[in-house]
Amino acid sequence: MKTILITGGAGFIGSAVVRQFINDTDCSVVNVDKLTYAGNLQSLVSVADHPRYRFEQVDICDAAEVARVFREHQPDAIMHLAAESHVDRSISGPADFIQTNIVGTYTLLEAARAYWNGLDTARKAAFRFHHISTDEVYGSLGEQGFFTEETAYEPNSPYSASKASSDHLVRAWHHTYGLPVVTTNCSNNYGPYHFPEKLIPLVILNAVNGKPLPIYGKGDNIRDWLYVDDHARALRRVLEKGTPGETYNIGGWNEKTNLDVVQTLCATLDELHPQGAPHARLITYVADRPGHDKRYAIDAGKIERELGWKPEETFETGLRKTVQWYLANTDWVNNVTSGEYQHWVRKQYASRP
Repeated sequence: MKTILITGGAGFIGSAVVRQFINDTDCSVVNVDKLTYAGNLQSLVSVADHPRYRFEQVDICDAAEVARVFREHQPDAIMHLAAESHVDRSISGPADFIQTNIVGTYTLLEAARAYWNGLDTARKAAFRFHHISTDEVYGSLGEQGFFTEETAYEPNSPYSASKASSDHLVRAWHHTYGLPVVTTNCSNNYGPYHFPEKLIPLVILNAVNGKPLPIYGKGDNIRDWLYVDDHARALRRVLEKGTPGETYNIGGWNEKTNLDVVQTLCATLDELHPQGAPHARLITYVADRPGHDKRYAIDAGKIERELGWKPEETFETGLRKTVQWYLANTDWVNNVTSGEYQHWVRKQYASRP
């Protein structure tokens, strides 16, 4: 039985990966998460008591604790998702992004390298360090073209610059030390359990509560959207089948302007939650974000050709599932918006060794 160490497993994407590993495979999972504001163990209640699941509340910048986790759990692979990820927060407070995304990745790489060097020949050959990154490292596209694995890095925000730095560290540890790494860069994720500071959950919750639906600038910034469970399946495929040293871009082939996204959400809510309809009346345009990239679009052809992965959800089916989930899971939503989930974590784990 393989043991997968997942950093940031209490986050939005990380929790989807954890749930899939526990529900769809026979792998054991060690979830390593600092539990910042975006880490929510209530997203993992369905697997929390599973015999193949373990949780470690550890800061990836803490070298001694990270080394202990490797030593005690003896993982066969690591999937590194722990990161500060909200662009707006990186603009107002970049220090946390530098610390977690750069220093934390370095600390994790060094712990993984020391651990990997001590493995026997067979386990050493099979070990993988999977680094999960973002398409924002590539900067902004014009009206045509796509990001590919060969696109030059041009990060434009403190967040994307910190992720670009971590990508380069991972590449260097492979080429310098031989650490078997794979890197993935994904487009915008959406789906259940998404922290409500991000566009889609923010719009859903604001609309349900009759609050303004804020859109930056003219709403003409374009993003490629990827349903989170499709992304989790892609990450598992890369871990299993990816070639060490390679990068794979993961996208949903769903380019939408922010205004298109919000209008589609409003139409879906008009049908599923007609109270307050038409919800589009709540759309409000606000001052644009500094350095707001115009367009992201991923060419996911490489992962499709080489690893046989394709998204299962269209934007419309994924968005409908997302709206239905938020409408049906008001307890989770209320605990997040009130901050109660953090108190719940403290109560759940205060008495554990």
